[in-house]
Amino acid sequence: MLERDGFQVFPGFLHEGEVLALRDEVHRFLKTVILKLPSELVYYEDRARPETLKQVQRIFEHDPYFEALMHGSQFAMLAADLLGERVVGKNLQYFNKPAGNSQPTPPHQDGYYFMLQPCRAVTMWLALEDVSLEQGCVHYARGSHKNGLLDHAPAGVLGFSQNIPNFDTPSHDAVACPAKAGDLIVHDAQTVHWAGANQSAEQSREALGFIYYGKSAKEDEEAQRRYQRSLAARLAAEGKI
Repeated sequence: MLERDGFQVFPGFLHEGEVLALRDEVHRFLKTVILKLPSELVYYEDRARPETLKQVQRIFEHDPYFEALMHGSQFAMLAADLLGERVVGKNLQYFNKPAGNSQPTPPHQDGYYFMLQPCRAVTMWLALEDVSLEQGCVHYARGSHKNGLLDHAPAGVLGFSQNIPNFDTPSHDAVACPAKAGDLIVHDAQTVHWAGANQSAEQSREALGFIYYGKSAKEDEEAQRRYQRSLAARLAAEGKI
């Protein structure tokens, strides 16, 4: 299904007890470890308001629990199975759309950020709580990964600095993916996807994102460094990190 549609849903990838334990570890990290992280890894809608925390990058590099979750885990094994080759774990991120404090995620392709040749990579999105349309569930353009990487332009959205200009989502075979806690959604790095804002007045939208590259993919490391330096400078100037 991943090869055909560009995304695949694995309902109940973690059972209820596993999700509760994982949420406890995530919240431990957010209460303690996050205080020690470089500011460029932690994104707030408004840095003066901690409740607007939106995204934390590379959490596996700063905590042994999440390092074990990233490498040699059921997530890594699934990525290797789907890509048909050994994989390299590149990022494990915390995502949230806080209730009443979020923006829509614009249409984009993760592969545009990855700068890989060939673009062989998958992103995994694990719901830590039930996610509805109202809370801004992920949407996919079915089959869009077959068109290769499209042109992107600055989006001005925290955590998603690029978007596909004039991408008319209704004209594509769009699929909304509401999720239950523990559901896992995997998409190809070239699949176009987006999400609405969290319109719930009370319910957050917490998730973890895993990124794995195929061993055959080669990264343009210098281009990545230039992009990350430019992004960090802009976010710092805007008071987002």
